[in-house]
Amino acid sequence: MSTDLSTTHLSSAAQKQLGGRWIDDWRPEDEAFWASTGQRVAKRNLIFSVISEHIGFSVWSLWSVLVLFLGPAYGFDPAQKFLLTALPTLVGAALRIPYTFAVGTFGGRNWTIVAALMLLIPTIAIAIVLKPGVSFGTLLLVSLLAGVGGGNFASSMTNINAYYPSRLKGWALGINAGGGNLGVPVVQLVGLLVLATVGVTHPRVLVAVYIPLIVLAALGAALTMDNLTQNSNAKGAIREVTRHRETWIVALLYIGTFGSFIGFGFAFGQVLLVQFPEQFPVPVKAAALTFLGPLLGSLVRPIGGRLADRYQGSRVSCVNFVIMAVGAVIVLLASRANSLPVFITGFVILFVFSGIGNGSVYKMIPAIFHAKADTAVADGTSREAADTQARRRSGALIGLAGAIGAFGGVLVNLAFRQSFLTLKNGDGAYVTFIAFYAICVVVTWAVFIRNRPGRLVGV
Repeated sequence: MSTDLSTTHLSSAAQKQLGGRWIDDWRPEDEAFWASTGQRVAKRNLIFSVISEHIGFSVWSLWSVLVLFLGPAYGFDPAQKFLLTALPTLVGAALRIPYTFAVGTFGGRNWTIVAALMLLIPTIAIAIVLKPGVSFGTLLLVSLLAGVGGGNFASSMTNINAYYPSRLKGWALGINAGGGNLGVPVVQLVGLLVLATVGVTHPRVLVAVYIPLIVLAALGAALTMDNLTQNSNAKGAIREVTRHRETWIVALLYIGTFGSFIGFGFAFGQVLLVQFPEQFPVPVKAAALTFLGPLLGSLVRPIGGRLADRYQGSRVSCVNFVIMAVGAVIVLLASRANSLPVFITGFVILFVFSGIGNGSVYKMIPAIFHAKADTAVADGTSREAADTQARRRSGALIGLAGAIGAFGGVLVNLAFRQSFLTLKNGDGAYVTFIAFYAICVVVTWAVFIRNRPGRLVGV
């Protein structure tokens, strides 16, 4: 069936069942196709995927800002506030798996519209209930709703992965994820603006900013994005990738990178308020610093993908975890010396290299299945069939690893909560982070870098 992608002919079965703009013929590895048509269509879908995912991250991160508004009038202690930031992370992690399936079931464009509109649920709920006198149980329930913003990442990355050729996946996935990750510092900057202008008594102004943006994001996706028929054939791929040991290793590494990024992003403001109360007597001073780390970590994520395209994701990731361990050591030493400048320096290192590691670890995913596809071709499988299978499995692992990695953000917040409850500081959490990064260094080297029989080449 010939397909004019400028008008996107529809798959008749998909059009009848789901509606929307469907592309049947998509061949990104064909250089002539890519140069003539594919690059333009992929770029258009990438732009509006980033916009929707960016707002999703902002909604997911709302409670990292809202807890700064919860002063004495609300009556909540630090341990309760850490729960308010941990629970959205948990829900967002869990939703990433069904969101990955949703791309194959409904189409990337169609699901982007639905996922964007679902962001109205937590924002409207916050606007209704957030005021002094609200019960902690009510706020816990409403904070859970913000988890829908975390699911957007998995569906967006799975969708965009199918649009780009293997040689550009590191860059494309880095841009898509980095633009989405920027939602964390942006919502913190908006929160800072609200705190500085109307004060801690008007937290609902924050969600009033995002409600119209959500509607515009859904409208933009409806008008500009497409569905790929080949994504609709990806059902069952998650079950397939669970049989590969590399799946669980990549998931472990992504806990170390993205789990750190989102966990620190949600907890950093609270950590500053609790650990350095003399330097941060009012929330606005902490808010003025909390955006810096997530901003830098988001901006460098495409660099991590680009470095992985050039030097291999496993090598970049291994060096990256060494530097993250060093950053955590600096934070631990600064905590014990009560040195705020050194403490912030250490956390900036952690944020920056968690961002680079996010890009490099995600580049490893298509590289793993590309290497397996080469092996399959050598064993007699056709190149087209092997590449199709690699794309399906890459998309599935992107969603699964994203879900498990996001769960790492929950562990980060719980580690901080327990450390402050038992030690009255974060030192216990910092020691745990150092040990985990050391494990990631050893695992990455042993599985993907060390010369051994059966090692996947080029990962």
